[in-house]
Amino acid sequence: MLKTVLRIATASVLMSAALTATAGTQTYQDLELNGTLQEIPGPSLRCASKFGGTILGFGDSNVLGKVGFLSSDCITPSGTSFTFSDGRFMITTLTGEMVFASYSGQFVPTGEGTNFVFSNASFQITGGTGRYFKASGGGAITGGEDMTTGKGNITLKGKILLK
Repeated sequence: MLKTVLRIATASVLMSAALTATAGTQTYQDLELNGTLQEIPGPSLRCASKFGGTILGFGDSNVLGKVGFLSSDCITPSGTSFTFSDGRFMITTLTGEMVFASYSGQFVPTGEGTNFVFSNASFQITGGTGRYFKASGGGAITGGEDMTTGKGNITLKGKILLK
């Protein structure tokens, strides 16, 4: 009888520890990434508009540390603005781990030369590699770009859930 009670007690302690460990591995964190970008626009067969952009850049994040990023999207003219959609964002940390995200929004002219700003732009984290394998979350994209040179800046601000 004592062996049975000890087994039940031990099993209860182990199950409790396992549940606590599992519950503790999911944490939302505020995420901010500030970076410099260079966009290269051009033909894109994957886009309905047949036109898109490839963006290369680097920056710093409070959660990810120093990062490099690569993205591509589809661009569609909309009056004096441009809509970007079907965006695919790949952020690489110094350790080689990656965070994947989708994004969309608009480029809106500032009225100052060929400078545009991002408007109604957002991102959704869709996973990654390493400790970001099951990451999720999302938020807003702000920043801008000179449409003549393709040089600009970007800020991603939101939440990331690490599982």
